[in-house]
Amino acid sequence: MTTSISVRSATLEDAEPIALVHATSWRETYGRFVEDPDTSPWFAVEPRIAMWRTNLTEHAFSTVVALDGDDLVGFGAVRPTPSSPTDEDPVRPEELTMLYVLARAHGSGAGQRLLDAVLGDRPASLWVAEDNPRAQAFYRRNGFATDGARSSFGPIERSLRMVR
Repeated sequence: MTTSISVRSATLEDAEPIALVHATSWRETYGRFVEDPDTSPWFAVEPRIAMWRTNLTEHAFSTVVALDGDDLVGFGAVRPTPSSPTDEDPVRPEELTMLYVLARAHGSGAGQRLLDAVLGDRPASLWVAEDNPRAQAFYRRNGFATDGARSSFGPIERSLRMVR
């Protein structure tokens, strides 16, 4: 793995490579949370391709991709924080909804470059698996702190909200 990571805005042509990175990084990070990652729909690529085509067509997120040469190795996405079911004001104006880097690109600077490109130093919230100390340390280094909110999503039984 080289450290010549470049970052750019995602395009519709990136839908399939983003979907592959999305599914692969989920398997690498969360595969241990399910009995059989090979049969779990949470790790399937095909549904994510359609999802990413829609996301990129409709500009559902501000999305950037990290490339090592021509190889897409990560992506990050931000959106305005959605309203909560209780109609409370959002805890921060933006939410970092996704920041995923393939395990083989960990330590390359791709995650930092993605975060800097998609969010900069603006205030935001995010959700991170409670059992993901690597990600939590990365976000703490970037000024995020847990605020006590907890949730769950898919195979991730316990997630923590972090804000800055």
